[in-house]
Amino acid sequence: MVFSHKPSLDEINETGKNTMTEFLGIAFTEIGDDHLTATMPVDHRTKQPMGLLHGGANVVLAETLGSVAASLTIDLKKQVCVGLEINANHLKGVKSGRVIGITTPVHIGKSTQVWEIKITNELDQLCCISRITMAILDKK
Repeated sequence: MVFSHKPSLDEINETGKNTMTEFLGIAFTEIGDDHLTATMPVDHRTKQPMGLLHGGANVVLAETLGSVAASLTIDLKKQVCVGLEINANHLKGVKSGRVIGITTPVHIGKSTQVWEIKITNELDQLCCISRITMAILDKK
């Protein structure tokens, strides 16, 4: 098991209140032993002017998933995790519906973590693949 603690989905979703996560409609839908899943609507909040899902919205979903997943592996009373680097390859445009992101660990170290995020459309077609590197810092 990768996660040292597993709050409920309601608890995870509550942490996004009054943030970009809530504004974009990102909702966590599944937490497993080694993965975390969330959805995001493709609507007026997340589209670019050509009517497609904005690449930046994909990155927000990816960073949200990676950051929350990383936070579930550490003792939040002693440490915090912050993003160091994120990349995203946008593979397929999405015009409507919702996208589903799932993150899984690539590397869980003491000072860094790497998470892969796959974002698919409702037909389970890969639309974006992203990787985020997280720094694990001790609280002062």
